[in-house]
Amino acid sequence: MAGQTDHSISIFSAAEVEFIAEDEMIEIVPNIRMNALNLLCGDFGPFLPQIPCTVPLWLAVALKKRGKCSIRTPDWMSVEKLTQVLEAERESPREFQPLPFHYVEISRLLLDHAHDDIPEVYMVRSLIEDIRNVRFHKVESGLETISGRTHAVKLKNLSAMEVNLVRPFMARVLQAFYKHDSPEMVQQADTSASKRPQVVDRGPRRDLRPR
Repeated sequence: MAGQTDHSISIFSAAEVEFIAEDEMIEIVPNIRMNALNLLCGDFGPFLPQIPCTVPLWLAVALKKRGKCSIRTPDWMSVEKLTQVLEAERESPREFQPLPFHYVEISRLLLDHAHDDIPEVYMVRSLIEDIRNVRFHKVESGLETISGRTHAVKLKNLSAMEVNLVRPFMARVLQAFYKHDSPEMVQQADTSASKRPQVVDRGPRRDLRPR
């Protein structure tokens, strides 16, 4: 179940976001011969030795744990690509570089369970950690620029984990601004309300919550 903040804004735990990410597809190289697997989420296989095929990440990890395959590292997880992303993130304080929506969870699962399949694994781990830190710092810096006149916040190319961490904080901030930092609007609303005819009280209104 999703957790609840003080303002009843739903967020997911890191484990729940990772569970969702496990449905992402990834390429494996089997080292066994096995018939196709007919699952609720689809049919995968047949599996033939040294013949690459694509399966969900959870299945790739399960086969890897049993020594039945190796996992091909995605192109975006190469040292060269990650270095380019990190440099671009540092050079663009207001922009986020495009990465897979679940790059945090995918990289964590591969580093935990298929580290022997990742070239230059220690450098890859360090680069991904640096990218995460730079991106989250930019998120925090962007939120600090929110003012009482802010009607929308655009954060393009955020990942699932970043969205999950930012969403409840951003929603609370915007709610607080609209509630407390617009006295002119409140006064205008009160004046307008005093000129309107009284209507029958139909009970308390529900607060609008972000989706």
